[in-house]
Amino acid sequence: MSADAEISVHHGLAQACKQVPRGVICLLSALQFHQIGTQSPFEVWMALDRNAARPRIDYPPLRIMRFSGEALTEGIERHTIEGVPAKLYNPAKTVVDCFKYRNKIGLDVAMEALRDCCAQKKCSNDDLWRYAKICRVANVMRPYLEAIA
Repeated sequence: MSADAEISVHHGLAQACKQVPRGVICLLSALQFHQIGTQSPFEVWMALDRNAARPRIDYPPLRIMRFSGEALTEGIERHTIEGVPAKLYNPAKTVVDCFKYRNKIGLDVAMEALRDCCAQKKCSNDDLWRYAKICRVANVMRPYLEAIA
């Protein structure tokens, strides 16, 4: 990056993607990127394969989440952030992941993400349902999806 290059609000995501090219931006960092909810994480949340080695980097601080199978590979969007190729989960997959990891991030965050994502029409109920089945949280999400439908 040149000295006069534009630094965006997603600078930490760009740095993380540059240093961990196999990682996928997930959960709170993906919510922030997609402008869903009010979360502003101080770490970059990144999904890696269960068997991948833990990245050894000083900046940006990372929160590594371990995914496997379709939960890792489905719902990935490719973006370019500050000229760096970046993989992020789409809004529907991100919301479903929030419910899957509700014990780590809080059920209130997951519910806010679901409401905001649906209000902004960033995903359909069909998309949410498809990813809920892949991530095995369909039974957890059913009452919340029915409540906002």
